[in-house]
Amino acid sequence: MTAVTERTTTGLEASARRHLWGHFSRHGDNITPPIITRGDGARIFDSTGKSYLDGLSGLFVVQAGHGRLELAEAAAKQAEQLAFFPLWSYATEPAIELAERLAGYAPGDLNRVFFTTGGGEAVESAWKLAKQYFKRVGKPGKHKVISRSIAYHGTPQGALAITGIPALKAPFEPLTPGAFRVPNTNIYRAPDPLGSDPKAFGIWAADRIAEAIEFEGPDTVAAVFLEPVQNAGGCFPPPPGYFERVRQICDEYDVLLVSDEVICAFGRIGSMFACEDFGYVPDIITCAKGLTSGYSPIGAMIASDRLFAPFADGTSMFAHGYTFGGHPVSAAVALANLDIFEREGLNAHVAEQAPAFRATLDKLTDLPMVGDVRGEGFFYGIELVKDKTTKESFSDAEAERVLHGFLSTALFDAGLYCRADDRGDPVIQLAPPLICGQTEFDEIENILRNVLTEAWTLL
Repeated sequence: MTAVTERTTTGLEASARRHLWGHFSRHGDNITPPIITRGDGARIFDSTGKSYLDGLSGLFVVQAGHGRLELAEAAAKQAEQLAFFPLWSYATEPAIELAERLAGYAPGDLNRVFFTTGGGEAVESAWKLAKQYFKRVGKPGKHKVISRSIAYHGTPQGALAITGIPALKAPFEPLTPGAFRVPNTNIYRAPDPLGSDPKAFGIWAADRIAEAIEFEGPDTVAAVFLEPVQNAGGCFPPPPGYFERVRQICDEYDVLLVSDEVICAFGRIGSMFACEDFGYVPDIITCAKGLTSGYSPIGAMIASDRLFAPFADGTSMFAHGYTFGGHPVSAAVALANLDIFEREGLNAHVAEQAPAFRATLDKLTDLPMVGDVRGEGFFYGIELVKDKTTKESFSDAEAERVLHGFLSTALFDAGLYCRADDRGDPVIQLAPPLICGQTEFDEIENILRNVLTEAWTLL
């Protein structure tokens, strides 16, 4: 495919500046977003034809890689047969088949699949289900939720309330009431002796959930929302024993455990659902992103049989839904995407290659700016610091100058698409397509090394 002509590129840039309102984007007369025109495998191409390694899978989405013709064909075939029909008291074949397949992958008795169009909607649906479930079983006071500081759970009003990033919430307050925060699992920032004892730190962090439930009142708390590996803040994995203790706490207080796997599901950590990687069975899983590898939008809330039971009496309903939830085209694409996972063994590939990815990124710890490398599977964060000995972070002005003013653009210009993020401490996040291997890992490390070396001179 030939690159877009210079004249066309110029026109597109002008039109983008005039009409396109980007998501989580800065805008101004001197700001023109790069125009991405195509993808192939682990690479993307802009309107000038330049190639970049997609080090973030689009947005933790493109698990199977770009340019998968069979996924496009699956969408076209389904659209020709039935392009749309809602799941409001009706069903479609792709939605039924996908629900059955997801239930087969899910642990325990998580057999009921409620489709949405994305991750934020799945989180919103989970909170609404928790509230309505407890009303149905005679515990109407249980409506509050607990999540972790700096955790991101979505943009709808309920999901944003669960989100633990004050700067993202402030412009839209007042939000849905009832959400409360506990500490996250960033052991790099944990004080001693917890910082040197992962098991003790995990139990300490989990016990803060029990403390919050007691403080708010067990008869008022409905659910705890946790990502298997927390995204915002820079990929915080769970310490040993953490989720085992959280499960005990939730059972003790009759509180639902929601595993928010919008990012972590579908091979990002290794298994189809990351709760299995860490050995716990939640009451609800929320997922989206990698379910179709981004070829069509879809999300899902997967709930246990116990949570569905109060709605199966022939007269009750879960009074909630989305026009495009479980869209037949998206469901068909998801089924084809899962076929690729099974045929090509993508989950096993991640399990096999994850140690090499970690080892390659660990090489960067010799740089003065790299304080910590953390994550699991194909999902990593690199925390940047001013002083490795004291772990001193950047000031707000330094973060603006180094991350936003230099790193974001410099990494992209060097051929790597990833995320330089300061929701919490400054980090670089990496989540390459699951088809990647040592060649791509080395390219990521080489680009990061060169750009971070230059960035250090700006402090």
